[in-house]
Amino acid sequence: MQRSSANTVIVGGGIMGAAIAWHLTQRGAGSVRVLERASAPAAGSTGRATGGFRAQYGTAINVQLSLLALNQLTSFHDVHGVDPEYMPVGYLFMARSLETLQVLRDAQAVQHAAGYSDGYEVSPSDIRQLSPHVDASQFTGGVYAARDGYINPKALLQGLLNSAQRAGVTCSFNTSCASIEREGHRIVAVHTANERIATDRVINAAGAWAASVAAMAGVHIPVTPKRRQVAITVPTALFAPDTPMTIVADNGFHLRVRGDRVLLLQPDETPVADAFDTSVDPSWIADVRRTTNDVIPALRDVAIDAPSSWAGLYEMSPDRHLIFGATPDVSNLLLANGSSGHGVMHALAIGQLMAELVVDGAAHSLDMSSLALDRFARGQPIAGPDLL
Repeated sequence: MQRSSANTVIVGGGIMGAAIAWHLTQRGAGSVRVLERASAPAAGSTGRATGGFRAQYGTAINVQLSLLALNQLTSFHDVHGVDPEYMPVGYLFMARSLETLQVLRDAQAVQHAAGYSDGYEVSPSDIRQLSPHVDASQFTGGVYAARDGYINPKALLQGLLNSAQRAGVTCSFNTSCASIEREGHRIVAVHTANERIATDRVINAAGAWAASVAAMAGVHIPVTPKRRQVAITVPTALFAPDTPMTIVADNGFHLRVRGDRVLLLQPDETPVADAFDTSVDPSWIADVRRTTNDVIPALRDVAIDAPSSWAGLYEMSPDRHLIFGATPDVSNLLLANGSSGHGVMHALAIGQLMAELVVDGAAHSLDMSSLALDRFARGQPIAGPDLL
């Protein structure tokens, strides 16, 4: 078996792993090796993301992560030479019931207190102006923030990988972590199919597969995969490119414009035999078709391109928030897992914070203590509205 070494081994070469790798190089953290099970960049979950970016959340820590990421996003092209295609067209959350509208108001108060003061409440007439094809008569009101919008996950990943590799990071594609070697409470090596990599630390950035990677080190983390299906329409000229992300907060249905097509999404709680299944269920497409016809009457005559529709995997934690930092029983296993659908938009921030943790012994740009793994054992999951 081939033998090598790296100060840090990152398991997972999607956008999270790439962001961490690049930030480690900027902090002089030593040699970095990235192991990616997929055969090429963006061949996994990152390439299946729809590319939303928002700071409208119901918990302060998620707002703060978005703002930290936004600082990097606006300078991304200058730093990495790749356009992230950030389009601040806004997120429009619409509420049918007064109860849902109050949840949105409460969340907006959290956002303002956390430093994101962009959001404001909108009326049904405002909804008509912001997203003209919505049947606004169904809604009591909503909220909107203009700096939310869209990004290109593949472009972000490519820019980060290019920069990381220029800085000396070794990225190994089509290379899975086969086992983790421990001595007492520390990891000493990571094994692939044909290589033993001695290392000072392992960072778990394996997305939906994070629990299995942690289990190799004898650590349980409560992260599970969740299928997220995306329907895409045939080309249509109905929607302007600056149409905001438009969301029915009561049930999670939402749409975004991508080029000359519209992406349609709706949460699906249907159990699947294989938790890692990324097929698209025809019955789900029928459901999203019915919801679309109701909310966006102008799309009734625009077909869904079922063969081009797809599904990806979220990495879900019990409270739908990131699990970050060291593990209690294995001192040099670090976690960046369970972002629950927010990994692409928060990866730039998490990469920065992880590099601070590695080099300085603690993340200092944000207080990340509330996101520690042991919050679940302590009975202190993060509380926030399910809608956001």
